[in-house]
Amino acid sequence: MHDAERIYQIHRILQGTRAPLSAQELADRLEVSSRTIKREIAFMRDRLGAPIDNDPASRGYLYPDQGETFELPGLWFRADELHALLAASQLLESVQPGLLSDHLRPLRRRIDQLLEKSGHSGDTVASRVSVKHTQRRIVEPRHFDIVAGAVLKGSPLTIRYHGRGNDQITERTIHPYRLLHYRDNWYLIAWCEKADAMRNFAVERISQAESLDAPLRAIDAEELDNHVDRAFGIFTGHPAHTAQLRFNATRARWIADEIWHPDQRSEWQGDHYLLTLPYADPTELILEIMRFGADVEVLSPPELRALIAQRHRQAAGLYAAIEEEKEGQD
Repeated sequence: MHDAERIYQIHRILQGTRAPLSAQELADRLEVSSRTIKREIAFMRDRLGAPIDNDPASRGYLYPDQGETFELPGLWFRADELHALLAASQLLESVQPGLLSDHLRPLRRRIDQLLEKSGHSGDTVASRVSVKHTQRRIVEPRHFDIVAGAVLKGSPLTIRYHGRGNDQITERTIHPYRLLHYRDNWYLIAWCEKADAMRNFAVERISQAESLDAPLRAIDAEELDNHVDRAFGIFTGHPAHTAQLRFNATRARWIADEIWHPDQRSEWQGDHYLLTLPYADPTELILEIMRFGADVEVLSPPELRALIAQRHRQAAGLYAAIEEEKEGQD
């Protein structure tokens, strides 16, 4: 049991009784040691201001009359716990009515109950703390059901896939291993027979899917984890390159608090911040770097530095053409 939940249970038990309860009686109810109860009572008194009295005769604990109106302050979850609960609640809220509606309703109620452990109603927490989804792409529910079912069942799929990069529609037989929710979008990690290699498929680009009654190609768990986790972003693979990015003082204070990759290294250079991280495919890393414009400089490798410089020249040329057009109209 979480400490916060136990404290609330002690509080509710003492509010609901007029007779003093010993530490052992409370311990028996909550299935913990009497030492734990004494520690929690001391915390409630000293840190939370709970007016808990000791009855000298029974050596028990009780609330005086004002205990009826005393309420514990909100015991908030950690940031990651609160984010997970809110994200789960909002994901369930977005589910369209269907076969799972009756099964999901109790789960939503349980999440609301957990949110209320903060000392506030679930509706209050959800209305005052929000999880904002951005750049989310729409997935066809029917296709998602087939894809998710194949992943959980461990069966191959035939899919019709429209790739964004080459704008081509292909039919493939794939062996799906994992669904990845990344930056508010779903990706399917699978072995592609056509490519004879691991590939990542954006689920919303699957226009047709059919599960096959055939064995799934075996894969080593470590190999799969390395494919998903070792390189930068969604473009996974063996991280054959290492990028060194130097952020100026304008952005350094923000970047210093961010984790771009679990294997990143960082150091301060005066008021500048040097970030070193591995990558395989530069596509997503380039997009990330370009967000910061002149506030970041690529120090290495030379080929990545050249690509970023080329992008900046192209952008500058675009705006120069616009300015020339405006001058011509004047």
